[in-house]
Amino acid sequence: MSASPLPTALTLHQASRVLEIAFDDGAQFRIPFELMRVYSPSAEVMGHGPGQETLQTGKRQVGIIAIEPVGHYAVQPSFDDGHDSGIFTWEYLYRLGAEQADLWSRYEQRLQEAGVDRDAPMPPKAGSACGSH
Repeated sequence: MSASPLPTALTLHQASRVLEIAFDDGAQFRIPFELMRVYSPSAEVMGHGPGQETLQTGKRQVGIIAIEPVGHYAVQPSFDDGHDSGIFTWEYLYRLGAEQADLWSRYEQRLQEAGVDRDAPMPPKAGSACGSH
């Protein structure tokens, strides 16, 4: 089995709020920052196991202020809402790009099930005064 596709180009488009990424297998994706933010692979968003995910809202206008490489396998974006703990592997970014329509659909379904609007502000975190991530 061949290795996962590797990126050949990665561009942040601040005005349109998309990450453009090209892979060595010829695939190219434009991944909205909002999609990256609501599917951030961080414990803050994903929780520590199935069913512990935190539904993210109010992220339509989220920006990425910096993006740092993590070894040769990932990048770590810093979003302008203060979130910076998600490490996006090349494989994960590929999946976000390839499965965008399905991921949006699942996100909208989760919003509907929770009875919240996509643009609703996030409720304050319980115990957020503890200062830990």
